[in-house]
Amino acid sequence: MTCRKRKEGKDLEVYLNNKHLRQVTAMKYLGIIIDNKLTFREQITHVTEKCRKIFALSKSEKPNGGLSHKSLKTLYTGGIQPLLLYGAPVWAEILEKTSHRKKLTRVQRLINIQIAKAYRTVSNDALCIITGLTPIHIKIKETAELYKIVRGTRHKNSLIDHDKPPNNGSIQQPGL
Repeated sequence: MTCRKRKEGKDLEVYLNNKHLRQVTAMKYLGIIIDNKLTFREQITHVTEKCRKIFALSKSEKPNGGLSHKSLKTLYTGGIQPLLLYGAPVWAEILEKTSHRKKLTRVQRLINIQIAKAYRTVSNDALCIITGLTPIHIKIKETAELYKIVRGTRHKNSLIDHDKPPNNGSIQQPGL
């Protein structure tokens, strides 16, 4: 017995109304790039490049050193973060892979450095605390969980914080 993988022809001859359909390795559907192995690598690359281009526009030089803290934060929360979160319920599971998470974190880190007016040596966790922004991989998972709750595929007592009413109006003190 051999360990060699068989190389079979992967091309299929598919016809629709007597017209040959071309086989592709990836396609864009509703703004999400889906590849044939469902790795979403091209989706992450496309989104991060798009966000880098938007961020490059924010580097316009003013005499006092660029856009203000408030303007940069608005650019991130209104322009970049929605792009990063688009379709998150579909591809959120791929963040288990470190390489995908790093690509998304790099984009957030670039804008966090500018918002905080910090040095490049500051850690990403510290930058998120200074700017008051949730790390992007946590925000993506939160968005996916919220979608599952709203759509009814997950119980409401899931990992999302929610208010809890007091027990019969009485407060229990420890040790009593």
